[in-house]
Amino acid sequence: MPPDPGTLVPDVPALRARLDAADYLADDALATALLLAVRMRQPILLEGEPGVGKTEAARALATVLDTPLIRLQCYEGLSAAEALYEWNYPRQLLAIRLAESRGEPLRDADLFTEDFLMPRPLLAAITHPGPRPAVLLIDEVDRADDEFEAFLLEVLADAAVTVPELGTRTAEVPPVAVLTSNRTRDLHDALKRRCLYHWIEYPDTERVAAVIRRRVPGAGEWLASRVAGAVDRLRAGDRLTKPPGIAEAVDWAAALRALGLTSFDAEAADRTLGAVLKYAEDLAAVRAEGLARLVDSDA
Repeated sequence: MPPDPGTLVPDVPALRARLDAADYLADDALATALLLAVRMRQPILLEGEPGVGKTEAARALATVLDTPLIRLQCYEGLSAAEALYEWNYPRQLLAIRLAESRGEPLRDADLFTEDFLMPRPLLAAITHPGPRPAVLLIDEVDRADDEFEAFLLEVLADAAVTVPELGTRTAEVPPVAVLTSNRTRDLHDALKRRCLYHWIEYPDTERVAAVIRRRVPGAGEWLASRVAGAVDRLRAGDRLTKPPGIAEAVDWAAALRALGLTSFDAEAADRTLGAVLKYAEDLAAVRAEGLARLVDSDA
């Protein structure tokens, strides 16, 4: 029997500490949800606004479990075949030419073997040999269509996939599946029922500052706090097309450090605003409101 990955994380405080060591700051609620996903061998659906750390949670969990992270990036039109496997056509063509040059007969069965199979993320996660389960990250599942969602439900339920030429592959060590969604559309109830669920809130200013200090070498308490506060003010209200997330906060602090700026005033903010806002309309709106208030720690 494969070792129980739950033994690597005996409780929620231990998991939080190990996520912290992997540079991911999780609260008790998220750590509990991830621990349950590992212990119960049940997929978990992480939802939240873009930039709150859903993808990074899966990466950090793979680090904690000391196991590979296998990522499937979803997109509109993604098919089951693209997520499962493909055949190595150049190698198959080479095998055909070699057989012809030698005058050897070549059957279809000779071309569709494990030697020519190229696993894509779902098959790679199902066939991962262990001893610890891979972390299967199904990123932005809300961007895929209904047909793929139905197929995914079947794969997650059975931990098995079928390659018509080779038969069914059933996981000996089922992966820990982490699905993420930005809620660009509602997922079907059937998929949600199959999964544990956790909504990741945007962290408070103090935690954003802590992340900045972790991710931006040389960013001290003062700079991290000022940037985190400015990002919090940017997120207030609903005037922005794309409110900044944690990644943008880190980028903003890194941009200030890269330019060697020693103060965070309106001029510094204006020079680096493209690190945190990614739409021309948002840039114009923020500049029109005035940057002095944005960077004022007493605002």
